[in-house]
Amino acid sequence: RMFDDQVAWLATQTSKTAVTQLMRISWRTVGAIVKRVCADVDAARDRLDGLARVGIDEVSYRKGQQYLTVVVDHNSGDLVWAQPGRDAATVARFFDALGPDRAEALTHVSADGASWITGVVAKQAPQAVLCADPFHLVSWATKCLDEVRRETWNIARRRAGGTRQIGDLAGGRYHASRGDAQTIARSRWALWKNPEDLTAKQTAQLAWIATSSPRLHRAYLLKEGLRHVFKLAGTDGKHALQRWLTWAQRCRIDVFVESAAGSNDTYPPSTPASTTASPTPASKRSTPRSGSSPAPPTASKTHKPSSP
Repeated sequence: RMFDDQVAWLATQTSKTAVTQLMRISWRTVGAIVKRVCADVDAARDRLDGLARVGIDEVSYRKGQQYLTVVVDHNSGDLVWAQPGRDAATVARFFDALGPDRAEALTHVSADGASWITGVVAKQAPQAVLCADPFHLVSWATKCLDEVRRETWNIARRRAGGTRQIGDLAGGRYHASRGDAQTIARSRWALWKNPEDLTAKQTAQLAWIATSSPRLHRAYLLKEGLRHVFKLAGTDGKHALQRWLTWAQRCRIDVFVESAAGSNDTYPPSTPASTTASPTPASKRSTPRSGSSPAPPTASKTHKPSSP
């Protein structure tokens, strides 16, 4: 049993090559051991007992060609359920395993806003508060930031000297960015990365953006401000979230104004906010039309320009 436990632990912490060479067994044997250990754990306890706050999301494998729907317990941090698939039928199978009595005990469900999750939650656990988790909220803000960067880049390209022609043969010519447009095009990673992870060159790029493009820098500060909100706890986090929504609605950047307004429509100020999610009753929350991927609270009405 100790050998099996060791192999199962290594399978979750190391690479395929490491576990097979260290334990001197084949990868197929590792799979059989993991299956046996999981069966022993499931026989000893019911993972679905006592659930109150859960998170539902999908993860990809086989280079993004296959998906698993996973459910985690926010109270313990444990993975409690996982099945192949990424659709409403897969989420429904989780609730079938959970049962109606335990589904009624759920108080909070976090998800990315995809309708194939929210629709089933609203039907199976209407009393649960449906939450947007911090990871996806910050991801939405980052997408808004990148849209502002593309708009700024296109404006810079249209100015005199913003592009230069490359190539001599017919069909092989194109206009490459130069000057300010080139600097903005190369600033993507500086804008996306966390401040503590920036290199000296990327820090200099942000300093240049702060002086040459105040609108783009304001969008960057909005993204970082939202990240800071979720580092706070309790009342401080709730107040910070409301201050951020107010700031976003007054920032004069369309994508952020529309997203903040959509957030206020979905999560009104009178609704208790959370520093780990933005809750609203599952049965009353509007869901995106497309179930394939999450979208910001309100889709931008502006045309997305081409990316460098």
